[in-house]
Amino acid sequence: MKITVLGSGTSTGVPEIGCKCEVCRSNNNKDKRLRASVFIETENEKILIDCGPDFRYQMLRSGIDRIDALLVTHIHYDHLGGLDDLRPFCRRSAVKVMAEESVSKELRQKYSYIFSDNKYPGVPDINLVTIDLSTFYIGKSKVVPIRLMHSKLPIFGYRINDFAYLTDFTFISDEECEKLEGVNTVIMCALRHEKHIAHQNLEQAISVWHRLGCPKTYFTHMSHHIGLHDEVSKMLPEGTAFCFDDLVLEI
Repeated sequence: MKITVLGSGTSTGVPEIGCKCEVCRSNNNKDKRLRASVFIETENEKILIDCGPDFRYQMLRSGIDRIDALLVTHIHYDHLGGLDDLRPFCRRSAVKVMAEESVSKELRQKYSYIFSDNKYPGVPDINLVTIDLSTFYIGKSKVVPIRLMHSKLPIFGYRINDFAYLTDFTFISDEECEKLEGVNTVIMCALRHEKHIAHQNLEQAISVWHRLGCPKTYFTHMSHHIGLHDEVSKMLPEGTAFCFDDLVLEI
């Protein structure tokens, strides 16, 4: 399995517009973070998790020309703002977009022109599939939705085979942690050092890493407040690391 980190930044991205802090002025590419998303390639499947407003550029930068399914974590713009840019991937067949019921309902409202009975020519051809916490398969890949709490908003993380992607959360129950037993690589959010109402800070993320007992954990969805990549990386315990855009993991 090959994992490409398409974006590792929070909703404003890094650099943040108008900011002159040392992170936003950094020339290190690892300090330049597009909105959070990952692309997963198995022997037979190509799976995208989230498609934010940087989606088009991320596809061009990574040379991706096929998507078998899009897994949606939640409805927020930084995770779904690029939905219309699925159009080029729909030329051969509809793209399967998989989301829980509440998200599916909002997608139909926010992108009504895509799901209209009388579609405008050229809109994305999307097969919207409603999922719940039940395990399902994309081809031969086993997908286990993981319930996370994004402050008071229930959202999904995903386990795909022995990899898990857990973003935008402050709480995961022991029951959901059990679903992650045996995972060898996790990517999870770590927004900044200070606590936040809707996102884990770095200390909380390290605590969840200890709970999971995962051999390798990478932190993502970071703001400029996390600090310079090369400097802050020295603070991390062995077995953890920061994501950066275009990071490729072979599992």
